[in-house]
Formats: sequence, structure tokens, C-alpha cells
Amino acid sequence: MLNNDQKVALTSYFAQFISQPRRDTIEKVLALRTKFVTVILEDIFQSQNGSAVIRTCECMGLHQIHIIENKSYYDLNTKVLKGANKWMNLTKYSAKGQNNTELCFKQLREAGYKIFATDPNADGISIDEVPTDQRLAILLGNELSGTSEYALAHADATVKIPMYGFTESLNISVSAAICLHTVMPKIRRSNLHIGFSEEEIQQTRYEWYRKAIRKPDILEREFLSNNQTV
Repeated sequence: MLNNDQKVALTSYFAQFISQPRRDTIEKVLALRTKFVTVILEDIFQSQNGSAVIRTCECMGLHQIHIIENKSYYDLNTKVLKGANKWMNLTKYSAKGQNNTELCFKQLREAGYKIFATDPNADGISIDEVPTDQRLAILLGNELSGTSEYALAHADATVKIPMYGFTESLNISVSAAICLHTVMPKIRRSNLHIGFSEEEIQQTRYEWYRKAIRKPDILEREFLSNNQTV
């Protein structure tokens, strides 16, 4: 396990293998990264759908996605992801014999999140009405059966996207895009501090630099071997 000083030293060492424009892009993205909003995927079974949501979340500046696997296993679709998962943290809840939705909710609430489960039924609040002054988790349910009964019963509220046609629901990737495009501009315009702490910035910069270079494991071992006092 590396300590903070080692990670800072390695980050500086890795920098020489990354072009300045690439480093500038990393810093720009890092400055706008947030854990203030997260998305939960509950039992998504079509890889293209889940992967499209992850790609959308990365584009919107989110850093964490929570994937619940009670009855469906999520698989990466690299053609859809376009590498988006490389820059995000994906947390899976897949314990056998457990209600993984409950486990996910417990962890998020301990971290201070309010949980809003998407549901097209008329009694849900509009996505426009979701409060944006607190940590927010948006849950998207299974493509066929929708959000689970447990999630609907235990979420802080259910959320709907206003629709005006005959079709009752949207594809989950479209739903995710609409939800995030509704809440994120409000949050970014607010005076809330939604970015990373300095420690999180250093940790993420180290992780992203490793991902931006070739053979990071070899370079890291060589550096630590030659700099044992770090």
C-alpha cells in the first residue's frame, strides 16, 4: 500500500510520460469532477443500456456509479462505453443471498445521500422538483420490470420525467441523460462545494496518470526501487 508521499512523487514522475495538452485536460476534468451526485443502476441486464448510462455520467462530471446485482449481472460494453469507465469508480453490490439494494442504500445514506428512484407513475415528483441542496443519488431500474418494490418503498422519493405521448417510459440511458441534465446545471450554478477535497484530487490525479501511460506497473516498480527513501 502506497502512502500519500509516494503517490505524489510517482505522480510527478509519471508526468514526464504524458504530454502537456493531456495533463491540461486531466486538470480541467479533475477540477469539475464531483461525487455530490451519483447514479444507481438496479439489475440492468442489457450491457448497452448500462454502459450508455455510465458514458453519460462520465460526460456530466460524475465520478461514482453504484451497480446493484440482485438478479441481473452487468457486463461492460466497450463499444458503447468508449473508455468512460476508465475514469470512473464503479461500485458493485452482488452479495449472494443478500438484498443488494438494501446494502447499497445503507452505504449511500451513511455517506449523506438522499435517494430518488425513477418511476413513471403519476405519484412521483417531477425531476424538476428534486432538491439539489444535498447529496443526491438517482436510481434507474430494470429495463423490463422497472424499479424494484424495495427501492420504491425505501427511497426518499420517487421521481418521474414529464412525458406527453402514448409511450409510458423512456430508455434508461435517455432517462439518465434527462435527469442529469436537469439537476447538474442547478447544482453547478449553486454556491455548494461539490468538488473533490485536496486529498481526493491528489489520489485521483495519481490514478488517472497511471491510466494515461503505458506499462505503469513497471515504471512504478522501477521508480520505487530507485527511490526507496520516498
